[in-house]
Amino acid sequence: MHKSAGTGISRTHDAFDAFKHAFETGKTEDFLQKVTEDFRFRVPLPLEGWDNEQYGKERFEDLIRFERSVLQVYLTSTIVLENEDNGMVVFRAEGMLTGKPYHNELIVVFEYEEDRIRSFREYVGTPLKNYEAP
Repeated sequence: MHKSAGTGISRTHDAFDAFKHAFETGKTEDFLQKVTEDFRFRVPLPLEGWDNEQYGKERFEDLIRFERSVLQVYLTSTIVLENEDNGMVVFRAEGMLTGKPYHNELIVVFEYEEDRIRSFREYVGTPLKNYEAP
């Protein structure tokens, strides 16, 4: 992997910008236009039903609806790395989680199929113990 020099917009910058927009605003259209038909993802939510791999665009929309119901957050990328098949972004998340101040450092790894996102995995710096169903 190489660190992005910022001389142009890479797949990973585009992917993260759309990912960020979905989590910050609840609008998923930009992100979902970038995914493959067999899209899948994994997030570190300690809740039944979310503790394994998830499949499809509708499930991503479910994730965003759930996250937005408990988490109002802004994401800031700090490191972007990319190779032929994968992109990785280290980012800060800051905002409110169930009405309490929240800040964390996370990583998202995108797997690509040509120029489309085939999957992503999210890794969290601090365990997410404060998540509760709305």
